[in-house]
Amino acid sequence: MNFRLADRGVRAILLDIEGTTTSIAFVYEVLFPFARVRLRRYLAGGSGESDRDAVREALTLLRAEWKTDAAGQRAVPAWNDDIPESASAYLEWLMDHDVKSPALKRLQGLIWEGGYRTGELKGQVFADVPPAFARWREAHVTLAIYSSGSVLAQRLLFGATAQGDLTAFITAFFDTGVGAKRWPDSYRRISSELSRAAHEVLFVSDTPAELDAARAAGCQVLLAERPGNKAVIYEEAETIRTFDQIG
Repeated sequence: MNFRLADRGVRAILLDIEGTTTSIAFVYEVLFPFARVRLRRYLAGGSGESDRDAVREALTLLRAEWKTDAAGQRAVPAWNDDIPESASAYLEWLMDHDVKSPALKRLQGLIWEGGYRTGELKGQVFADVPPAFARWREAHVTLAIYSSGSVLAQRLLFGATAQGDLTAFITAFFDTGVGAKRWPDSYRRISSELSRAAHEVLFVSDTPAELDAARAAGCQVLLAERPGNKAVIYEEAETIRTFDQIG
């Protein structure tokens, strides 16, 4: 199957990251463990002077998230403002339960920033991604990214890949600040920010529930079936295995 952008009236492509541009293994086996083992030291003062304001803001947001979870009677670890380690315990709980916490995502991004800066981390994308980005730019198609990871984390990943800095190809980055990925309104907002009608936007993801939300907003969608992804059946859209199929 080849998806011809011009024939479908697509003027903007919106991409998920995990399982779409980048392997799930890289996220779960490299990025998440990297942040986790450095988390307590980072919060204890290893963040550096330049990051302290950002850390304080993230922890304020985290405290509000904890209150919501605790009020909802979720079995979250206790939080004591006088004991900094209690924040770490809650963050580890969020990671253990794979919760898409905005505060956690911010802190992970800050920790990854240090790793990319020192060269300990390199962003990973599938081999077909850079040529596809170049091809779509040549066709004057707007490219944007939408991930539950923070905008900072997205920029870091695409800015330091083994194939070079790919951020020049990307017009906009969106995280859950624009809305949850399973809410149709999120895709309506993104289409508006890209100055495109929803039907002119193609969203590519490996997650059917996200594709459903994008379809409900009026976007076109493709299911990404990448190496390492869980096998899914999604009859509402075509499936691509490589970005070479989108041109």
